[in-house]
Amino acid sequence: MELTPINPVAIQLGPIAVHWYGLILGTGALVGLLLAMRESKRLGLNPELFLDLIMWGVPISILCARLYYVTFEWDYYREHPGDILAVWKGGLAIHGALIGAVLTGIVFARLKNVSFWRLADIAAPSILIGQAIGRWGNFMNQEAHGGPTTREFLESLQLPEFIINQMYINGQYYHPTFLYESLWNLAGVALLLIIRRTLPLRRGELFLSYFIWYSIGRFFIEGMRTDSLMLTDTLRIAQVISIVIIVAALILWVVRRKMGLAKARYGE
Repeated sequence: MELTPINPVAIQLGPIAVHWYGLILGTGALVGLLLAMRESKRLGLNPELFLDLIMWGVPISILCARLYYVTFEWDYYREHPGDILAVWKGGLAIHGALIGAVLTGIVFARLKNVSFWRLADIAAPSILIGQAIGRWGNFMNQEAHGGPTTREFLESLQLPEFIINQMYINGQYYHPTFLYESLWNLAGVALLLIIRRTLPLRRGELFLSYFIWYSIGRFFIEGMRTDSLMLTDTLRIAQVISIVIIVAALILWVVRRKMGLAKARYGE
């Protein structure tokens, strides 16, 4: 059975191709921005701070995400240098993007004379919802999928036909790990929105909660993927980074409280 995949090009304007991948990433960034601006206004912080931040944060994060990916896939890109800038084909590593986002946030906070942790707390649900939406760009490119499965299994998940069909790649059905991660991230957004209103979190702890939640899901979902960046033949980079992030976030959480570095509560 031959199924026609979704065209990764959304709009073709002469020689200019607008890819679904870019449109979806842009949508994720916009939704995240609106969410952050709404919360910052509620907390009495100038919403335009996040408009300024995203103007720097998005391009720097995309650049870092690409550099991270290309670095670990250098054997390929050394032979195909023309593909280094072809981000519309995929190849943006979220951990590279997070490095870029955090560094940009630290510098931005210092320049604007505001607390980095306060900005980070407000941005945490926005980052996660952006990731949830962004995974659908992988869906359009038929990438970031898991190992082989059957149509019967996909149907047992009550998935719509367009997802099942898009998971049929070169004569084989694959696990939609993009969907698993997207749903995990959406659940995380709901969790962060709830705990920031209900738990007595200190400043910075919502941001650390984001890292812990995302990394737990990423560790397990990464184990299902077939396109992981590898340190060795059996060691997946994203799983190692996820463990490091979880441990580092927990240590930082405890240390900041014990040293009195997290006196202010969320929203203060």
